[in-house]
Amino acid sequence: MAADAPGQDPAGEDARIASLEERIAQAEHVERVRQGTKEQQADDGSRLGNRVLAELIGGLVGGALIGWVLDRLLGTSPWLLLAFLGLGIVAAFRNIIRLTTTKRPDE
Repeated sequence: MAADAPGQDPAGEDARIASLEERIAQAEHVERVRQGTKEQQADDGSRLGNRVLAELIGGLVGGALIGWVLDRLLGTSPWLLLAFLGLGIVAAFRNIIRLTTTKRPDE
């Protein structure tokens, strides 16, 4: 039944197509070099900025969530929410300071 199925024949790779793909890749590389364009990569500053933002948001949301849940369970609203929100902020800033002041092994 598979022999009767429509579609392309499973022919081997054509040497002309491989040669054409190789020449196209070389021409694209030469053109990129001629124009002086580079592939965009995230620099260390944007990576560090994203990490700092994630630490800050994570500390705030994590502390607020834990405080809110404990307030609901214990009926102490809003005191545990405020306490854990403060602890989340302190933890976030501690992590941010540690991220920005420590030397990384690759430097």
